[in-house]
Amino acid sequence: MRPGTSEEIVQSRKIKGVTMANSVLGRFDAIAVVEADNSEELTKIIYEMIEDHPNVVHTETLLSMFTP
Repeated sequence: MRPGTSEEIVQSRKIKGVTMANSVLGRFDAIAVVEADNSEELTKIIYEMIEDHPNVVHTETLLSMFTP
């Protein structure tokens, strides 16, 4: 993300499938939790909606394999 834009992005992005999004401190500027029914839906959310934002410079995707 471009410096100083994480809060703006988190608050302004109402994306179907994003269940939580927060600005964070550390290596990353923001984190989003996305729920999708399949890999095609996940790809669409990440590439077409999140990475398309002009202030998003880089993303890293981590998959959760198990939920309580």
